[in-house]
Amino acid sequence: MKPLIFILLFMSVQNTIAQHIIPEIIEKEARIALSYYPQLKDTQIEFRFKKNIKKSTMQAQPVFWSLIKSSKKRKYLVLLSRKFKISGKEFKTTDVDSDILIGWLGHELGHITDYQNRSSLNLLWFGIKYSLSDNYIKEAERAADSYAVTSGMDKYILKTKRFILNNADIDESYKARIKKYYLSPDEIMVLVEEREAKEQ
Repeated sequence: MKPLIFILLFMSVQNTIAQHIIPEIIEKEARIALSYYPQLKDTQIEFRFKKNIKKSTMQAQPVFWSLIKSSKKRKYLVLLSRKFKISGKEFKTTDVDSDILIGWLGHELGHITDYQNRSSLNLLWFGIKYSLSDNYIKEAERAADSYAVTSGMDKYILKTKRFILNNADIDESYKARIKKYYLSPDEIMVLVEEREAKEQ
C-alpha cells in the first residue's frame, strides 16, 4: 500500500511541475509573475522564445487545438521575442532588468486570465476582432493590465511602463502604441487605490 501512495504523490508532483513549461533563463521571473496568479496554478502554460513578434515583445495565445476542450483544460503559449529594438539597435529581451521582465510576463498572464473567462467560441471571435479592430486591441490590452494590477503586480507593471515611456532611446512609435492601447501610470494608480480600498 505504501509504494502505491508514494507513486501517486510522485505523479501528482510531476503533473504540477509539467503544467508550466519555462525556459531556464527566465524561470525566476516567470515563477514570480505566476505567484500573483494562483488561479493559473493548474493551467497548462508554455513560455517559448520566438525569433520575432510583430509589433510586440511578448504575446499570449491559446493553443488552437486546445480550444475544443473546456476552459480548465486549455493550453496556452506565452511567446517571447528573443530581441527588441531601441532606436534601431537590437537588445536581448533577457538582458532587461528583472522587474521589467516580470512586468511584461505579468501582463501576458493577465491576458491568459482574461481568456480563461471566455468560451472557446468567444475566444475565436476575440482573435478575429483583435486582428481587425483598433478599439478591440485597446480593450484587450487594458483588460490584461487591469488583471495584472488587480492581482497585485502594479509595482512591476509601472516599472515596465516607465522603462518604455521615460526611455529617450526607445522609438516614439512604440511609445505611442503603449500610450494608445494600454493603461497609463495614472490609471494604474487609480486601480491600486480602488483595490486597496476594497482590502480595508
